[in-house]
Amino acid sequence: MSENNSKQPEEIQELSEILRVRREKLANLQEEGRNPFEQTRFDRTAWSEEIKADYEAFEGKTVSVAGRIMSKRGMGKAIFCHIKDDRGQIQLYIRSDAVSEQEFKDFRKYDIGDIIGVSGYVFKTKTEEISVHVEAVTLLSKSLRPLPEKFHGMTNTELKYRQRYLDLIMSDESRRNFEIRSRFIRVVRRLLDERGYMEVETPVLNTIAGGAAARPFITHHNTLDIDMYLRIATELPLKRLIVGGIERVYEIGRIFRNEGMDTKHNPEFTSIELYEAYTDFHGMMDIAESIFTTAAKEILGSYEVEWMGNTIDLSPGWKRMTMIEAVREYVGIDFAAISDDAEAVAAAKAKGVELADAAEKTWGNALYACFDQKVEEHLIQPTFITMYPVEVSPLTKRSPADPRLTERFEFFINASEMGNAYSELNDPIDQRARFEAQLRQRERGDDETEMLDEDFLNAMEYGMPPTGGMGIGIDRAVMLLTGSSSIRDVILFPTMKPEQN
Repeated sequence: MSENNSKQPEEIQELSEILRVRREKLANLQEEGRNPFEQTRFDRTAWSEEIKADYEAFEGKTVSVAGRIMSKRGMGKAIFCHIKDDRGQIQLYIRSDAVSEQEFKDFRKYDIGDIIGVSGYVFKTKTEEISVHVEAVTLLSKSLRPLPEKFHGMTNTELKYRQRYLDLIMSDESRRNFEIRSRFIRVVRRLLDERGYMEVETPVLNTIAGGAAARPFITHHNTLDIDMYLRIATELPLKRLIVGGIERVYEIGRIFRNEGMDTKHNPEFTSIELYEAYTDFHGMMDIAESIFTTAAKEILGSYEVEWMGNTIDLSPGWKRMTMIEAVREYVGIDFAAISDDAEAVAAAKAKGVELADAAEKTWGNALYACFDQKVEEHLIQPTFITMYPVEVSPLTKRSPADPRLTERFEFFINASEMGNAYSELNDPIDQRARFEAQLRQRERGDDETEMLDEDFLNAMEYGMPPTGGMGIGIDRAVMLLTGSSSIRDVILFPTMKPEQN
């Protein structure tokens, strides 16, 4: 629903009058040769929170501050207002005898939302509020639209996602979410850089969509006259770099999947993928835990996080279970004691687990279906689930102890999958066989299976060392750290259906 469509006719009429008046004020200024949009810069010397945090150092000193007017009240020859910069708010005190007659006359006409720059000395009012006593004021930008009412804020949830700029003006919580996001990414980079990883960039446009089971977005390259895919993962290019001798490598980048949207999924999202030669999935577990525990402690000051009704304890020492152990505990089926496909499928069905077509009715698919449908909902505290069936892990090394399983883990927090890691498959012959199995599945109509990448197989044939690899969704991690219930709250510009005006 658009902003105008959500308003009643009388509200639209009132808004139109406000827009008209604000444009008239701008026109008058321009006619007088004082166009605010001609201002090219303002030399700020201090920020609001800086002044408030160290009042003793600023008391009585002249400062230049700038920001958006968020409130304003006048009392005869004196006017109080609050301006907001990107670090907080501070009060301004403007007296008619402290500025020029023109400045005071203009200031009376300024609107909530206007952006101003002022200079003056720092003091405290009778109510002990740290303020700036204004001695000069300049209008830097005229706001032609009114801000939402202070106490109602952005009540239209869809509107705040469409007009994130307005949400950020009005909501300190939204601002905090994106500050936490930025800090989390910095923590990830620092931890990996300290471990000797190299950050790289790989193509967004590819001729093959590989590295994940997902439906890609398709575009067309006019010069080459070929269809191309927006990447669904960065896995295969990064593994090529492992083959090339870059032994510790990572990329933080945008991923695109042409799939459904809900509170945990956006078609365009951010992930980090990292690969390290000569380690395995156990090494990746240590890194994953370190990223989350370090981020929580450094950013929030605590290992405890409130997320969607649950208190999550991110303290080091996360629980680790094999998928077989998890299914045994939560579903009551011991797949370790079952070897026959038919027996495994029957056991799963007896617990109300659904398996799709005949080709999927194997021991491995039955195990995974039990986990997917019956176990995930119980994994509230951080838990690593290891040893996935080979059927759902086409790029993962088989377990030497049980070739039906792979050395893979996913970790879950509050019943949400937060990351995925493997002991990477480095046998090119086995890899080709698994790609071909995926192709047969695609021919049966599953368009989310892996495509066969001949160049990747070619690279593997030159020799790829034993490697541990992992992918973590940045957006979902930030949801956890901010306590957000929707992925749209942690993506600045989430994918939205166009408005119908």
